Amino acid sequence: MRTDLLCRCHYFAGLAEETLTAAASAAQLRHVSGGEFFFRQGDPASHFYVLAEGHARLSQITPEGRQVIMGLIGPAHAIGIIAAIPGALYPLDLQATQDSQALTWNQRTLHMLLESHPVLGLRALRMVSSRFVELQDRYRELATERVERRLARAILRLVAQVGRPEAGGVTIALPLARQDLAELTGTTLYTVSRTLSAWEDAGIIRSGRERVTLCDPARLTAIAEDLPTA
Repeated sequence: MRTDLLCRCHYFAGLAEETLTAAASAAQLRHVSGGEFFFRQGDPASHFYVLAEGHARLSQITPEGRQVIMGLIGPAHAIGIIAAIPGALYPLDLQATQDSQALTWNQRTLHMLLESHPVLGLRALRMVSSRFVELQDRYRELATERVERRLARAILRLVAQVGRPEAGGVTIALPLARQDLAELTGTTLYTVSRTLSAWEDAGIIRSGRERVTLCDPARLTAIAEDLPTA
């Protein structure tokens, strides 16, 4: 089961069976109750994780003391590769939003794997770089883009990450409250509710209790990219 999980994880996908087996054998299983934290912003980056069950929220406290959600993750998502860098600190909180468990490698074990399997080291470098770019893009969005565009991009990102095709659309396969979307896009609950209601009336999405289904990807993409809409 561990090897199957790693095969579904982008960081490990497509690697040789020997490498996957070594990584799976070296992992420990950690359980975290809903509401508890895998790690906190500013803690020493001591472990690398692949979520196995449940869902979790990545968030950051701004200098003004405001919490901003930077991402929502589900099973097979890897997080904390910054643990590969000696002396690094976690730049975000990772909080379980429901009872969850993850495969985890402490820093010493992770370094041994990187030394024994150089392809993992190359992927770790790429992942650290891509996460840095992602954070820069999120900060730029929050600082410069109008709310409707930010919200459209957030929904499209979640659909790409954890979308599940269903009749009439693609549902985001994790609990997603409107308050989560407000914190994910740096706006108010009122603004998110008003925007989602307008999109629902237009047939772009369907929404319910902690549930969002994308019905018209082309129109939401046009909003996200600031393109003319029909």
